[in-house]
This record gives sequence, structure tokens and C-alpha cells, in this order.
Amino acid sequence: MKKAFTLIELLVVIAIIAILAAILFPVFAQARTAAKKTVSISNAKQQGLGLIMYAGDNDDMWPRNDACVPYSSLHSKFKAASYNATATAGCYGPYYNRVNNYSWQKWIMPYVKNVEIFETPLRLKDRATWEADGELFNQFLLNNGLTGSLYIPNFTTNAIGSRGRRNSWLGGIVSAVPQPSEAMIIMEASYSIGVIPIATDDSQWNQTTQDIVGYPIAFREYWKNKFNLTPRGEVDCVLNTVSNEVDMRKSVQGGNTIGFVDGHAKHMRAGEFLAKSPPKSEMIPGANSAAYGSGYTYQNDCHGMPNGSWAAGNLGIQTPNTNINYPLWGLGN
Repeated sequence: MKKAFTLIELLVVIAIIAILAAILFPVFAQARTAAKKTVSISNAKQQGLGLIMYAGDNDDMWPRNDACVPYSSLHSKFKAASYNATATAGCYGPYYNRVNNYSWQKWIMPYVKNVEIFETPLRLKDRATWEADGELFNQFLLNNGLTGSLYIPNFTTNAIGSRGRRNSWLGGIVSAVPQPSEAMIIMEASYSIGVIPIATDDSQWNQTTQDIVGYPIAFREYWKNKFNLTPRGEVDCVLNTVSNEVDMRKSVQGGNTIGFVDGHAKHMRAGEFLAKSPPKSEMIPGANSAAYGSGYTYQNDCHGMPNGSWAAGNLGIQTPNTNINYPLWGLGN
């Protein structure tokens, strides 16, 4: 007589396998995410070292140039001759040959030599932008608040555009950044442009030279709601409370990969990031007063920047207090 498993025995085995799968699958998922986080941290470190090497070859200055360079695209398909038929092809839209802060990775490619290092497995790359412009969005952001940025609308005349020379309040000098081991130069995040833009005070605009002083967009209120942090971000924003709750849809593993000015990188929890970012009322004295701007208070940042703009009007008519101690943003001594 042949021996065989009974129906009960088969059901028991299937049940055990199902229980083990239920236990192990989440563990495997966590391990996979942890591995991605490790890759993200390693890539951020390589980018930071590339920026340091760039500065070492350029008088201690962060990169901030704006140029049109044929065959410069990060995306290999735009290296074809058909995409480089003229001197300004791919520089006025689409932007695959534009070399500016939106494609900042090109500045340090000679040191990094690998496009994949500019990507993070923790975020979905903006595929449409990559295929149309060769720009990496939703990956790593360069902090223009420290570097400054430049805008040249016409490469024939090379004239600086309106408010085009956005000078960091630190002069764009690496050694001018206080506490470099705590100051952020790179952040991994889902965002619709490739940088953390510079915030400007229009009262400091020199219309002759087109120079304007820029400051970091460091406001806690903005990051709570706009970016990667709390599920009830707008509530926390209006109440000006720091919450350690995290919207996991926006913030993988509860935080972001941060690259620092001294070249090291780490994963920073959302609550820590918020605590190290100043409330707008502290950074800008009088942010709640009529002098700050007609009908505008810092709580407007809970719903978006004034006039939907990162620049004009962002800081009202107030000059930020840069002496407050928030070294993550280069603020303090």
C-alpha cells in the first residue's frame, strides 16, 4: 500500500508556509529598503566629494555657472549629432545641453564620472523630464542657498538676466560655511526641480549689475507641508508645532539622505530635520507684521510661497537674521 500525505497534512503544510511568508516578506522588504538607503548615502557622499574637488580647483567656490555646452547632456541619447546640430541646441528648451543649477551634476561630472551616482534608488526618477531635457528631478537636490546661482537668458550676448546673479549671503565660498560638518549641501528628495532654490530679498536687488543677495529657504513651515514630512503638515505648520509623524508616502524610511559640506552623508529623520530648520518668525523678524508684506504672514508658507514664486516677494522686504543657530542651513557662527 502506497503512503501519501493526507488532505489535513497538506493543509497544515500550506498554512505553515503562509505564516512564514507573512512573517518573512515584510522583513525582506525592510532589508531591501535598507540596502537602497545605503546606496543612497554612498552616492550622496560621492557627490559631496565631487563638489569639494570642484571647489579645490576653483578658488574655493561652489559651482554656479550658466552655460550652453553641446554634447554635455547627462542622458546618452542626447549625445547624438542630430541633437547637437547648432551651437545652442538643447539650451532654450528642451534643456539637455544647458549647464546650470537645474543640471548641476554636469559641473562635477569630471570628478564623479558616473551618472548613476547622481541617482537614488529611494526615489522614482522623473522619467518625463529625463527623456525630454536630460535633467534629474526627484533625485538629489543641490542647496542653492549656499552655492548661489546664475541666470543668462541669451548666450549670444552672455548678458546676465534680471536678478540673474543670485549671490549667496556667504559669497558662495566653501570655507565661509560655518560648521561644515553640520551644513547641508545635498538632499535626496522628490521634487519637481533639481535644486533647493535660493530665496531672495528684492530690496537688495541692484538693477544695474543684476546682483541680488540670496538666502536659504530654511523655513520649517514650508518643509512641513510642501515637502517630505508630516501627514498633518498644514496643521503643524499653522500651529507652528514640530511633529515627529511622517508621511511615509513622501519620506522613505521616515527621512532623507543628507550630504554635508565636509563630504560625509547620512540619513536624517524627519523630526530631526524639522528641529534643525528655523521657524520663519525666528529667521525673519516681523514676519507676522504688516511691514513684512501686504496681507502676508509666515503662515502663508503652509499653503505655498507668495505669488507661487520661490524668488520675488519670497522674503518680503525683510532681510533674514542669519545669526540664528541653525547650522544645517549654514546659519549661525
